[in-house]
Amino acid sequence: MKISYNWLKNYLDFNLSVDELAEILTDTGLEVEGIKRIDQVKGGLKGLVIGKVIDCVKHEDADRLKITQVDIGTETLQIVCGADNVDVNQKVVVATVNSTLYPTSDNPFKIKKAKIRGVASFGMICAEDEIGLGDSHDGILVLSDEAQIGQMAAKHFNLSFDYQLEIGLTPNRCDAMGHIGVARDLKAYLNYHTNGNKEIKLPVIDLPSIKNNRADFSIEITDSELCSRYFGAVIENVNVEPSPEWMQKALRTVDIEPINNIVDVTNYVMFEFGTPLHAFDYGKIGNKIVVQQSKKGESFTTLDGIERKLNGEELMITNGHENLCIAGVYGGLSSGISNDTSSILIESAVFNPTSIRKTSKSHGLQTDASFRFERGVDTSFTEAAINRAISLILEFSGGHLTSKPIKINYTEHNKLNLELNIQMLNNRLGIHLEMDQVILILENLDFECKQIDAKKVKIKVPEYRRDVYRVEDVMEEVLRIYGFNQVPIPKKWHISFQNKEFDNSNEIQRTLSNWFVSNGFNEVVNNSLGNDLFENQLDKISGNTKVSILNPLSSELASMRRTLLFGLLENIKYNQNRQQNNLKFFEFGKIYEKSEKGFHESRQLAFVVSGNHRQESWRTENKVMDFFDVKSICISLGEKLGLKLKENDIEPSIFFDSLQSLSHKKKVIFEYGCISQELKRKLDFKGSVFAGILNIDHLLDHPKVATIFKELPKTFFVKRDFSLILDKSVSYASIQKIAKDSERNLLKDMNLFDVYEGKNLPEDKKSYAVSFIFQDPKETLQDAQIDKIMEKIRLKLKSELGAELRA
Repeated sequence: MKISYNWLKNYLDFNLSVDELAEILTDTGLEVEGIKRIDQVKGGLKGLVIGKVIDCVKHEDADRLKITQVDIGTETLQIVCGADNVDVNQKVVVATVNSTLYPTSDNPFKIKKAKIRGVASFGMICAEDEIGLGDSHDGILVLSDEAQIGQMAAKHFNLSFDYQLEIGLTPNRCDAMGHIGVARDLKAYLNYHTNGNKEIKLPVIDLPSIKNNRADFSIEITDSELCSRYFGAVIENVNVEPSPEWMQKALRTVDIEPINNIVDVTNYVMFEFGTPLHAFDYGKIGNKIVVQQSKKGESFTTLDGIERKLNGEELMITNGHENLCIAGVYGGLSSGISNDTSSILIESAVFNPTSIRKTSKSHGLQTDASFRFERGVDTSFTEAAINRAISLILEFSGGHLTSKPIKINYTEHNKLNLELNIQMLNNRLGIHLEMDQVILILENLDFECKQIDAKKVKIKVPEYRRDVYRVEDVMEEVLRIYGFNQVPIPKKWHISFQNKEFDNSNEIQRTLSNWFVSNGFNEVVNNSLGNDLFENQLDKISGNTKVSILNPLSSELASMRRTLLFGLLENIKYNQNRQQNNLKFFEFGKIYEKSEKGFHESRQLAFVVSGNHRQESWRTENKVMDFFDVKSICISLGEKLGLKLKENDIEPSIFFDSLQSLSHKKKVIFEYGCISQELKRKLDFKGSVFAGILNIDHLLDHPKVATIFKELPKTFFVKRDFSLILDKSVSYASIQKIAKDSERNLLKDMNLFDVYEGKNLPEDKKSYAVSFIFQDPKETLQDAQIDKIMEKIRLKLKSELGAELRA
């Protein structure tokens, strides 16, 4: 959105440089993305100076050229000139060397030192059109005798300039889409930071009496959701002509090209109030306005002369049988203002932002009006904007008003009431403000404040601030004006981490769901009724704990499920039957059992994986998921939950060929393994399937492991390797335990990087290649220290596990 520095001053007195203004607006949330100087004459006559011709003689080698000597105050320049009217004692405009001229109807060019027919020339005596001051090229521009020699041309002609500020307006700030809205924020900031009492200077609007009241003019809206307010007024006997110079100048500062007094007024008011308006040629539209949706397949020609096909979703301004305008986006050619227009209809309305956005995008029409409507216009200005436009049009066109603006669907919005706690505000924002400071800021932002007690204030939100609807929004308003840059940055950050118990299964579910989804799993929700094909098999393990249904829907679904596993296995089978083989599923749910004490339910998480890690690719080798992938998943989930897990072996069951568990404080948290061959045959699986089960209820009994922060070590770590020969029955976990028990302080990490069985090893042996990472946070470790520790670990492994170093 573009605003003008000088235009803004019409509504608020301030004495800021453009850079200071940009900084303040950015601090208040109206980010200034660019500043451009706008000169009354392009180039601002920079480098041009007033001079006096003190000598003028004919060029010896050219009949039409003259050699002049021109006094410019600081020096006398020799200039070769071809104008017929140049003469001694004339006051002229001189373009000095290296200045750039911007002719009225030609490309800009730079003045250089030159030789013309053998005579050096150090500048140029300018004509009116050569410096952009007019169209005349009948000789040089001769000034009056009062012109001061040496004065800059821009000062002599009293040229003004302005600055255009480009604001990156966020979608929620519909109240700041005009100069008045921006001025409101600036007023609040300046009044707070300078103890000022500035007020917004709204334009004075005085509507004249009505002549020839039009009782036959009517407005109809077919859908108040799409058009919640509509104001229309008819003005007759207007004269369409150029708008005043000051208005044309203002519009050019925001990159709007003047057209005529009627259209220019609608654009001017839009940039003033932020409310788009539209003017129709009343003689071409009849005496009725109907706001309705278009019919699919209709054609409509817009003001740019392009015929557009309507899709049936556009909101249209019509006269009941003919489309006149795409509401809030673009006017129609047939009803547009022309030089022959003698009566007009002015429209000010509020259209549905979503509808306008869809229409704008579907037709590729991004206009100043659609920019505002699709964000939601300031509804408090709808009536003021049309009255302002009427007042200006009557002033510029000489017409007369035939009816007061007709109001349709106009309803006052009740002001929102909120209660703000000052102590909470200070805690949230990290600042300390007194009650009177907060009230001062809010009242300068047009919030009505009534103090309840020492800590609380009741607030009424102004109608135009639709983005403020909760207490946190009010806090943001206070911080915008107080200044984000004034919030102190502490030298130290104090963060409190609570070591609380898992008292909420929803917290666990949310944490683990995020982990699963980010690691490529899909969540499923299965029926809580169990399939008897599995439930009857489960009786062999857990006994008759089945919860039977009294009136089952079918013989297969006659009991409640006792595990989530079987539903997930059916998901695997279903997908494999449809040629989907790389699968990762997880499910949260309840399981149901009965015991001597009655029925009870518990919460469970289960997951299954099958196939390859990822889709086939030329970049990576296919890797089939295996038992260790499932183990890694369980360990990662435990770390996510802050658990210290211990590995346990479990006897295989009819459902698992290999089964292990991870416990926390002697309670089993995870069980995981490979689905048994017997179960695979029953389900007709392809490939191996691996699964894991988490007992959520066991987590709720234990607090999280405390989070401890440590300073990053400043010393280097040392890495050593062992290649060990052990019995096949020895697990890597047992090696880890012995090594860490042998050196608790300096051994920071271990990694199993190779396992070997086969040639050159006995049949009952295998080889583990293990790396050990040592680090002392205070000092660099010496080789002798590491050698001593490694020997200690080797002897422990030999005595307890029978380990030997591999040659």
